[in-house]
Amino acid sequence: MMESRAWLWMSRIGLTLEWVALGVWVGGLVILVAAVIPAVFNTFGGQDSGGFFLTRAFEGFNRAVMVVMVVMIAGMVWRRWVQHPVMAPTSLEMLLLGVMVLIAAIIIGFLHPQAAVLQAEAFAIKDETARKAAFEAFFRLHMPVRALYMVNLCLGIVLMGVRVNHTLHTLRVSKGQV
Repeated sequence: MMESRAWLWMSRIGLTLEWVALGVWVGGLVILVAAVIPAVFNTFGGQDSGGFFLTRAFEGFNRAVMVVMVVMIAGMVWRRWVQHPVMAPTSLEMLLLGVMVLIAAIIIGFLHPQAAVLQAEAFAIKDETARKAAFEAFFRLHMPVRALYMVNLCLGIVLMGVRVNHTLHTLRVSKGQV
């Protein structure tokens, strides 16, 4: 199969953007969990300011993830459309991205906004008993959100491995080593 220069350049650019996007998704979450969260709670003056800061940090991350999802889906659609055996996404790759997008949509569209409202309400309450009850309500919702972020992190790492494995397999096939 003879590809045009334009096709090759579009493929290179598309694959590069997909890898960068996946790196932003996985790497961004790793940085938030491993560096930002501990730094906030070990540096900021109180739970309120640290909590608000983290809420804003995750809102920024969520906005980046929305862009990443568009890039990843567009890249995968492009690779599916060109129908080149080396470029074509595997079924597992499409399934993993689909689950990641679904989880991110649930977090971004429903759970995170509700958690932010509950957090703001809890911080606004002055009565200690009512404040404690409000924080319990916040954490009941926040725990599944954190778990879903971790599930998406793991799925993103698995997706990276699936893509590397597919690339190495097609390389071995092209060299007649399989």
